[in-house]
Amino acid sequence: MKWLIWAVSVLAYVLAVINRSSFSALGPVAQEHFGAEATALSTFVTVQLVVYAGAQIPVGIALDRWGAPTLITSGLSAMAAGQFLLGASDSIPVAIIARILVGAGDACIFTSMVRLISEWFGFKQIPVMNQLSGNIGQIGQIIAVTPLVMLVAAAGWQGGFSVLAVLCLIVALASAVILRDNTRQNTVLQRLRGKKAQQHFEQANLEQAHQASPITEALPITGPNSSGIFPALKALLKRPGIRMAFWVHLSTSFTIFNFTLLWGTPFVTGGLGYSQGVAAMLITTIIITTLVFGVFAGGLLTRFASYRVHMALGLVICSQILWAIIVLMPGQPPLWLLFTLVIVLGMSSPISMVAFELVRAHAPLTQRGVATGIANMGGYVGAFSMMLIVGLLLDAQGAGSPDTYAMQPFKWAMASQLVVGVLGICMILREYPKAKKYLLSKYPPSHRG
Repeated sequence: MKWLIWAVSVLAYVLAVINRSSFSALGPVAQEHFGAEATALSTFVTVQLVVYAGAQIPVGIALDRWGAPTLITSGLSAMAAGQFLLGASDSIPVAIIARILVGAGDACIFTSMVRLISEWFGFKQIPVMNQLSGNIGQIGQIIAVTPLVMLVAAAGWQGGFSVLAVLCLIVALASAVILRDNTRQNTVLQRLRGKKAQQHFEQANLEQAHQASPITEALPITGPNSSGIFPALKALLKRPGIRMAFWVHLSTSFTIFNFTLLWGTPFVTGGLGYSQGVAAMLITTIIITTLVFGVFAGGLLTRFASYRVHMALGLVICSQILWAIIVLMPGQPPLWLLFTLVIVLGMSSPISMVAFELVRAHAPLTQRGVATGIANMGGYVGAFSMMLIVGLLLDAQGAGSPDTYAMQPFKWAMASQLVVGVLGICMILREYPKAKKYLLSKYPPSHRG
């Protein structure tokens, strides 16, 4: 049963990644379809990611209250509606509404998958399963890079996005029929038909949470004897480990998302002068590196748990050094340097899961959904900020459309990543000693993560 549940939740995540990444290689096509310049193009993805990031706390609250199956089913349905609308539209305002729906639906999937893994698998299996699931999800980026472009070219803008929408609806139906939070929990379909198992499960889960966590403020956010939303958020954000999880996810993820979801292809082709094929190879290399390194990353993080933050920080520093060399060196950077960069970015993606290991170590069980949402916000806050900044800087230099792309304006625009990267490094270094001290003071040895 657990493997079937895991398979459906991972399939939902693959679809979420396809939907999230659908503009990664379709950027120029979208600009032609909507007649949009760089700022407008970045707005499509930025709005989607703003909604994704902003929805993380509400999604976390809903996850703690109603469970993962409900959120995955609802999220897939929202993405289907958004892609149907996007395919049918040639208006920028309507397209933005469509991306809002896609972002809201996408926001429900990843944290719900992480919750299901934590419910169905053993303590030692969780890091490995998280890594494996995240790696499989990256297949969605591979599909978005080439097969989706071919689909849109063959079936047209509306046909291509309609196919995506239908796939989301099919998996939403499978989620409603198959997924359940626990052996004592009903599926979404069973709940709609009136079967009741929820109350017993929630009570058992609440008792388990109080036994598992020695922290006095570890109360559920909603429901009977709850702490309330704002007191719970305040209590979570007081924990330096939760704050550090946010910055770890931001620092390891923001430049990957900026490159793979929007600006990588235009930067490599319009900025650096390489072909579309080279751009596709670079993005594919990130994904393949993620898949290969991810096979070992789960075991690595489990074996060297005490050094997981150090590993994340080391990769962030390496990627920032490589970006600095590429954007500051004169002329076209050599291909070997670009491939070195994307390999480091690909390795950073599995290591970004350190953020969720930190949440598991520092957050009470009943508030773990919200804490996971806070950590997950990090990468997307960094990503949408970066995408918008790059678009604004390109337009400010008069290089905001495919006809006006040029090397130096693109380098200056992408150099803004260095500022965000240095900020993330400084915040991790600031929070790490506080988080270590807090964990040692609050948890007895048997509860340390």
